[in-house]
Amino acid sequence: MLKTIRGTVLAMFLGLAAFGAASAPAQAPATQTVTPNPGTPAPSAAAPVVAAKPGDIVHLAPTPGIGMPTDHIGLQPQVTPIGQEAEWFHNKILNRMMAIISAFVLILLIWVMLRFNARANPTPSKTHHNTFIEIIWTLFPVLILVGIAVPSIRLLAHQYSPPKADLTVKAIGNQWYWTYQYPDNGDFEVVSNMLKEKGEATGKEKPRTDADGPRLLAVDERMVVPTGAVVKVITTSNDVIHSWAVPAFWVKMDAVPGRLNETWFKAPDKPGVYFGQCSELCGARHAFMPIAVEVVAPAQFAQWVAFKGGTMPGPKGAKTPDATAGSPAIEGKPASGAVPTDTPVAGTGAKPATDSQPAVAQN
Repeated sequence: MLKTIRGTVLAMFLGLAAFGAASAPAQAPATQTVTPNPGTPAPSAAAPVVAAKPGDIVHLAPTPGIGMPTDHIGLQPQVTPIGQEAEWFHNKILNRMMAIISAFVLILLIWVMLRFNARANPTPSKTHHNTFIEIIWTLFPVLILVGIAVPSIRLLAHQYSPPKADLTVKAIGNQWYWTYQYPDNGDFEVVSNMLKEKGEATGKEKPRTDADGPRLLAVDERMVVPTGAVVKVITTSNDVIHSWAVPAFWVKMDAVPGRLNETWFKAPDKPGVYFGQCSELCGARHAFMPIAVEVVAPAQFAQWVAFKGGTMPGPKGAKTPDATAGSPAIEGKPASGAVPTDTPVAGTGAKPATDSQPAVAQN
């Protein structure tokens, strides 16, 4: 009996060692092709959404299956380097290791039930101590944890070692909507409320359409960032604890009243729209404060910033919104500095607004 157990355990050790050597590369792939989850409609080219006001950018419609929930069981397709590394760790290491351990335990249970039941073994063994088996069942879990720890610690190190930020956005949670401030761009603010369905919108409220996003995820004002930028997100709250989370970016950070928390993501190199939700139980309308991040080309980002009354930072600061055309950020380079925001928007005689709408909750 002991020889049989010893042989089975050694075979499992050899199998796990061979699997680890074959499937654990030096590091996760830096980039990979993002494909929609199975079971979703075939993605089409991102369709434009007509700009709400003259001077605004032409916003994008979301791509089905990318940056939004689907019926597929698994992670959303990841579009950031950290998210892709985490997805690789989850799919290639954790899932396979769980499958191997579950199969091993199932085989042992079946073997014990068949080999050591009362009918097959009427005279039970008097063995009460075996040093080899005790060493195995102590060492085996330790080796599994060590195998998981290596890629896990590497992922944590990458998550908490952000590169230099190209853009800073302050996400402020409210009951029950988000406000976004852009301190690098004149400190203007936009207020993001969930869009109601056609039969629910009243007065001048804009009803949701498929071009805005899925039900309960579409918003009237998106957080806009340029492609390829390293975005530092500072989270806080004006009332209770919220949580700013975008699954496709592998980002989730609590927004705590009286405290500033920091997270980051590297925006994809292609334009797109990505959705998330408040992930902390924050009150009666917790389920109705979605997050929408729109990634646009740098030139469009500069146009959107000027439309919202902000400015693109330059070496000495842009004197007017027209100067955004020569800003280093247009070329995809990090920029610093701040400039006044009380100059008229180019092409109009009006001063820029500092937010998109009154900061009121939708009750």
